[in-house]
Amino acid sequence: MNSRERVIAALRHEVPDRIPRDFGGTESSGITGMTYNRLRGHLGFSEGLTEIFDVYQQVVKIEDDIRVHFSIDTIPLHFEPLKWKPFTLPDGSPCHIPDKWNPVEENGDLVVRNEEGIVYARLPQGGFYFEPVYFPLADVTSPEELDAYTSSFESCDLPSFADETFEAMGARAKKMHEETDYAVVANFMVHLLAAGQLLRGFDNFFCDLMVNKPLAHGILERLVDVYFKRADEYFSCVGDHIDVVLVNDDLGTQTGPMMSLDCYREMILPYQKKLFSYIKEKTGAFLLLHSCGSVYQYIPDLIEAGVDALNPVQISAADMDSAKLKQEFGSDITFWGGGCDTQEMLNRGTPEQVKEEVKKRVRDFSPGGGFVFTQVHNIQPDVTPENIAAMFEALDEI
Repeated sequence: MNSRERVIAALRHEVPDRIPRDFGGTESSGITGMTYNRLRGHLGFSEGLTEIFDVYQQVVKIEDDIRVHFSIDTIPLHFEPLKWKPFTLPDGSPCHIPDKWNPVEENGDLVVRNEEGIVYARLPQGGFYFEPVYFPLADVTSPEELDAYTSSFESCDLPSFADETFEAMGARAKKMHEETDYAVVANFMVHLLAAGQLLRGFDNFFCDLMVNKPLAHGILERLVDVYFKRADEYFSCVGDHIDVVLVNDDLGTQTGPMMSLDCYREMILPYQKKLFSYIKEKTGAFLLLHSCGSVYQYIPDLIEAGVDALNPVQISAADMDSAKLKQEFGSDITFWGGGCDTQEMLNRGTPEQVKEEVKKRVRDFSPGGGFVFTQVHNIQPDVTPENIAAMFEALDEI
């Protein structure tokens, strides 16, 4: 099997020739810039480009030499900038960032302002990530006011610094699909619950879901309408040159779901069903949902909504035991992740402990197909290159 065939077999719940591997195929299965630079040095590779495509999470594009070295089976189609420029990471190592991302120092923090001069992203002094700090609909109280915020809805999940056209993305997708045998993962920038949180503010939108439901419905309806139009344009450009399409919506926390199942089914699930169904009408690609935390209670509904695969499979969260997940849902959904815990093991374990962790998760998730290996979420700045190498070495030893 080649890489694309291997990934597709797993998604079809067939047994591939070996476990397919993802590293950097999605915006949530990659590696942060400082750790990436250390990894390249550890492997003896020359200095790379280290392009930070996700400036909030500080996640890089995986380069071909790394992809080949670790026998990775995926390649991402990200929203990217037309131009890059040099920048320096907090540890002093070099990188490139989008040309239109312009952080400036302010009281020790790094801040980014929009065209109106409003600070909308902040990297606190001593921190590693930019945080969203501007919520354009924070003061809205009724659905009638939403018509004044059309531009906020249309730009939601589409960062201004990623100014490449859909046509250019389509050309890149075609080249990836025709000139490589990797599984092409289209990172399609859409959220629902998370978008409401980013538009209204996290606390405001959670309150809306309970006590201002007309406003919450108005926001979600407008988001779906915008995403339908975006899907029309996007999928007409990328065509049949993608194999997997990633959508995002964090639903869980470390200790349990973000909301009750009743609230989810009333307020979020109907819109997910509409959006996921529309996407699947537009493409033959498999639908991969990224949803962090304890999402065990939601999985039956996600399967019903058309989700083919789940990421990151946060095995350290409540009710997310790998053996239990596979036993209960393994015939109906592919687990794209869960290969190694990043909260306690990959960053704090020894290489030998990392290998044992990987082998346990493979034993739990891989029988009968339905498993794409990747660590739980992005590899953070506190992870050693030795442990990253051990993670992939464990797969080679299986």
